[in-house]
Amino acid sequence: MKVLMLNGSPRINGNTSIALKELEKVFKEYNIETETVQVGNKAIRGCIACGHCFENGKCVFDDEVNKLAPKFEEADGLVVASPVYYASANATLIALLDRLFYSTHFDKRMKVGASVVVARRGGLSATFDELNKYFTISGVPIASSQYWNSVHGREKGEASQDKEGLQTMRTLAHNMSFLMRSIQLGKKEYGLPEQESWTPTHFIR
Repeated sequence: MKVLMLNGSPRINGNTSIALKELEKVFKEYNIETETVQVGNKAIRGCIACGHCFENGKCVFDDEVNKLAPKFEEADGLVVASPVYYASANATLIALLDRLFYSTHFDKRMKVGASVVVARRGGLSATFDELNKYFTISGVPIASSQYWNSVHGREKGEASQDKEGLQTMRTLAHNMSFLMRSIQLGKKEYGLPEQESWTPTHFIR
């Protein structure tokens, strides 16, 4: 099994990395392969609603989004991590997620998702909710922990002092591992849930 982890921080080996490395330790115990990609320091622009991806199967901007698309398709789980800016995620990460989820047309149902947020003090739960919306619109079950998936720290390395936050990360990884393995067994026994054809409804007549 494999988990793709997206680090939305522009800082290399910062507090967001500390949180993700805590997850990696636990995934390793379950022989789950992990790949962490630092995306917060990349030049990634937002979606321009051109429709190119529906015609050609990939985003018109051939950057990190198109590189990540096959990795996302292959992965059993996706972890999205971000520092908090103005009670929101890093704008670069949001631009990437908008385009990654919209331009990839493979079935994302029953991949397991988890959001991780890191901040000095406030805005954690708002950012956590923001990131989880990518999962809930795509049929992706969300792994939970003993608390909202958040870690505190301001200066580089301070997250390592947040004992409860790191414990929350470990619990999240245990729960996510269990959920991915359970879904894998469920797919073999029952297959994916029946899905109706999409019926889009517009409210302007």
